Amino acid sequence: MRTLIDIEGELMEDLLEETKAKTKKEAIVTAIRTYLNLKRREKLASLIGNYDYGHTVQELERMRADD
Repeated sequence: MRTLIDIEGELMEDLLEETKAKTKKEAIVTAIRTYLNLKRREKLASLIGNYDYGHTVQELERMRADD
């Protein structure tokens, strides 16, 4: 998809330097992918401790002992 955007020169230079990308397109795609991965990880991290899978810690320990 072609998109025309105006990005500050210094910001683009910093991005190119940080990503070690050879082209502006490569740098921007890398930045977008990195941002999306970060957001996905944050979403997953927010679920830690909030998932009920039907067993208590005691029940899991008892099951482990039975094996």
